[in-house]
Amino acid sequence: MTLTAAFERVALPLARPFGISRGTQTTAENVVVRVSDGEHTGVGAAAPSSYYGETADTVEAVLPDLLAACEAVDDPHNLDGIDARLDAVVGDNPAAKAAVRIACCDLAAKRLDVPLYRLFGLDPGETITSSYTIGIDETDVMREKAEEAVEAGYDVLKTKVGTDRDEEILEAVREAAPDARVRVDANAAWTPREAVETSEVLAAHDVEFLEQPVPPANPADLRYVYERSAVPIAADESCVTLPDVPRVADACDVVNVKLMKCGGPRQAIEMIHAARAHGLEVMLGCMIETNAAIAAACHLAPLLDYADLDGSLLLAEDPYEGVPLPEGRVDLSGVDAPGTGARAR
Repeated sequence: MTLTAAFERVALPLARPFGISRGTQTTAENVVVRVSDGEHTGVGAAAPSSYYGETADTVEAVLPDLLAACEAVDDPHNLDGIDARLDAVVGDNPAAKAAVRIACCDLAAKRLDVPLYRLFGLDPGETITSSYTIGIDETDVMREKAEEAVEAGYDVLKTKVGTDRDEEILEAVREAAPDARVRVDANAAWTPREAVETSEVLAAHDVEFLEQPVPPANPADLRYVYERSAVPIAADESCVTLPDVPRVADACDVVNVKLMKCGGPRQAIEMIHAARAHGLEVMLGCMIETNAAIAAACHLAPLLDYADLDGSLLLAEDPYEGVPLPEGRVDLSGVDAPGTGARAR
């Protein structure tokens, strides 16, 4: 069987500027991949992050080799073989690989005429609610964003922090959303001592957990915070790929797995099972992504404790539809379209 593949770069304006402790963006660049067997076409996308050494330019640079390796596989259901070929061609570049692997998983499920969760043997009745992220902005604007999210029905909020007014921000978000479950993400902005001190403030505002309080360079720093924090700790930048799971197992309560960090849906499943084996809870997160990527992540919802899959909701307009997220609920029970469900609008 002959597979053919192609890709295109897309610029996705955001509905509003999105800020974290490392900076603010107004546009996300994704690279959409299509893999076809002549009858069915699988769709995936890369949402690269320069923090992890990838950009849309690097994705475009390696995709011809990755797609050539994919086209050389004569059985599109041989996902193990495809994974091995991609790893042999390129050593790193997880977002680029994730785009190809999502497209291949989508294609394999479409050929079997089943949703992706069935290909993975998961229970669609196990639903979960995604958080909605409040990016760093002026305090009044963050309060307004929280109010709008609550009015739209979102009852789980993730607030970005890492400024000199974090307590003020948290108070504003709590005023706007007194009944919401609130999580906080510092994106590695604090020193260990700052993180421990701030955790007391977070606990006073009933924060569910604190994500990546310190830079990932020194694992002992995360463990220091974990052992002293007044709220549970989640690892994101400190937990990128499968080997990182045992490294952070004694330094956090939750790991944040992302397809764009680990390289694809099946790689995410491996990390999830490894985290479970180490007694950790699991959140599946995302970058700012089109549904061509996020739809695949949604199919892993039955495996999760927490979800942060709102990346496409932050876009002004997404060229792709995906798994519906009414009020943030990742509910697969009504999804019967084959593959990931991602399709061009």
